[in-house]
Amino acid sequence: MSSSRPFLKAKIDEVAADEKQFVVYAATADDDFAERFATRNVAVTHRLLPDVGGDGFVVVRDREGFRAVVGIATLRAFLTPPVSLSGTADVDTADFQAFLALLDDTLFRSMNRRQLLATSREIEDRAWRYGTGQIHVGFQSLTAFRTQVTVYRLLANRPQLSVHVYGRPEWTPPDDTGITWHVESNDEIGDVWFLAYDGGGEDDIKCALLAEQRGPSTYDGFWTYDPATVDQVAAYLQQTYG
Repeated sequence: MSSSRPFLKAKIDEVAADEKQFVVYAATADDDFAERFATRNVAVTHRLLPDVGGDGFVVVRDREGFRAVVGIATLRAFLTPPVSLSGTADVDTADFQAFLALLDDTLFRSMNRRQLLATSREIEDRAWRYGTGQIHVGFQSLTAFRTQVTVYRLLANRPQLSVHVYGRPEWTPPDDTGITWHVESNDEIGDVWFLAYDGGGEDDIKCALLAEQRGPSTYDGFWTYDPATVDQVAAYLQQTYG
């Protein structure tokens, strides 16, 4: 991991270095795949196969080598999700979920704040449903929490859930929220949008999101369900910011 950048930013660099490769084997090349994955750290190439009536398949690789083979129908389901996977004849639910897991720890480029908020809601909802452990959250400035106080007060009211919020001191939060506020002015907290939920020690519900602002309203980042990565992020925040 890079030593020239603070930990949260270096974790994003680490994921950015791990580009995934999709090799699409099909009778015809479909440029839509490459275009649709342009904002993800995925390189798409095509290998033409004889037209034998099937949709073809996709080989997924990363820096460690071969990861999986998935059907093109599953790839299309990811790009244009059906309302419900149950009952679809051409997409197996287990295959679809396995494919989503392949994009865990994949860098997403040029995310906007609306996309980040949508992903953040998923992590907040998980913390609410399980209601134990710690959740660490930073939306760069404390000002961003002015409209989120109700949400985070509800989380903090869960008796076994500890809520830690980090941000630049551009707003003074109320004292009666039950939230532990960490007021910081450095570039790491000011540039990175993050959430890390430790799952109350349960590995299968740990999750995190890290995204660094690259432009006025764009971010590069990733989400992860890897317990070791979530533990690293949570431990770093505790040790560095109290």
